[in-house]
Amino acid sequence: MLILAAGAPHDFSLWGMISAADPVVKAVMAGLALASVACWAIILEKMVRLMRLKRDLSRLEQVATGTVAVGTESGLVAHLLQAADSEAQDGATRGEDRSDVRARLEKAMRVALKSDLQRQEAGLPFLATIGSAAPFIGLFGTVWGIMNSFTAIGQQQDTSLATVAPGIAEALFATALGLAAAIPAVMAYNAIAVSLGRLAARAGTAITGIAKHMSRPAAEVVGRVEPLRAGMGH
Repeated sequence: MLILAAGAPHDFSLWGMISAADPVVKAVMAGLALASVACWAIILEKMVRLMRLKRDLSRLEQVATGTVAVGTESGLVAHLLQAADSEAQDGATRGEDRSDVRARLEKAMRVALKSDLQRQEAGLPFLATIGSAAPFIGLFGTVWGIMNSFTAIGQQQDTSLATVAPGIAEALFATALGLAAAIPAVMAYNAIAVSLGRLAARAGTAITGIAKHMSRPAAEVVGRVEPLRAGMGH
C-alpha cells in the first residue's frame, strides 16, 4: 500500500484503490479477476453443451419409444447407437437368451454414456476449486492490506480515519473480488451437477428402452440393427 503524505487526497475510485494497493494485494486481485473470467468462460461453455445435450437426449428418447425412425444421427445419440450396434454384432455368443443380449447392449450403451458425461464434466473441478478457495484468497489479500494499514499508522503516528480508511478500503476490495469469483462458481457448479445428474437418469431410461427393442428375437433384431447401421453411415 502506498503511504500518502498528510492531507493528500485519496482516490477511492475502483482503479484508484487497485493502483494504490500493495503489490501482494494487487497480485491477489489480479489472480481473482482472472479466475472470475475463467469461471464465466466455463459457465457459458457448459450452458451451450447442456443445451446440446438436452436436444440429443430428447432425440434419444424419441428413438427409444419408437416415436421417430432412426436417421443420420450425431452427438450423443450416434455414440450410444454405435456402441449398441457394435456390441450386437461382435459380442453375440451361442445359447444366449434375450435377457443376456439386453444386458450386453445396455452395458455397452451405459459405458458410452459415461464417457460422454465425463467429457461434459470437464471444467467442473475448476469451478468447485474457485468456489471454495476464492474467498480465502481474497481474505488473505485483505489481511495483508490491513497489516500494511497498521504499519502506515505506526509510521505516520496518526490514527485518524483519513489515515486508516484508504488502506482498509483497498484491503476489503480483495475480499469482495474473492466473493465475486466464488459465488457464481458455486451456483454454476451446483446447477450443472444437478442438470447432468437428471440428464443421466433420463438417458438411462432411454437406454433401457433401446436395449429392450434390440434384444428381441433374431428376425426383429436384424430389422432393428440394419436401419441403425444404415442411418449411421456404416
